[in-house]
Amino acid sequence: MGKFVIVVNEKGDPHFNLIATNGQIIGTSETYKSLASCKNGIAAVKRCAEGGIDDTTVEGGEKVKHPKFVIKTDKGGKYRFSLKARNGEVILSSQGYASKDTCLNGINSVKKNAPDAPIVEGE
Repeated sequence: MGKFVIVVNEKGDPHFNLIATNGQIIGTSETYKSLASCKNGIAAVKRCAEGGIDDTTVEGGEKVKHPKFVIKTDKGGKYRFSLKARNGEVILSSQGYASKDTCLNGINSVKKNAPDAPIVEGE
């Protein structure tokens, strides 16, 4: 089972990473101003992990309502996904993937790991 790890930067501002069972980071949050806000962000990821997939790399693809995962390509041609909450805010962002298939594997890993993942502080 994966886990959410809360990390605090040198200014005392927290963010979280969703970590897969193999220790790899699946996704990272924005930086929050408080621990309570960070934990609310984790709760939102847990709630929204069932969202559909909006693949912006496909011309004329079907638009999906929030919550949803959005797949896009970056300037370097790598595939990335973000998870958007019901209000449209990005609550989790991925690393760059070399292929769309590995990006989709990342999304499936969020769907599998996030709902029941425990929260660990400062690991």
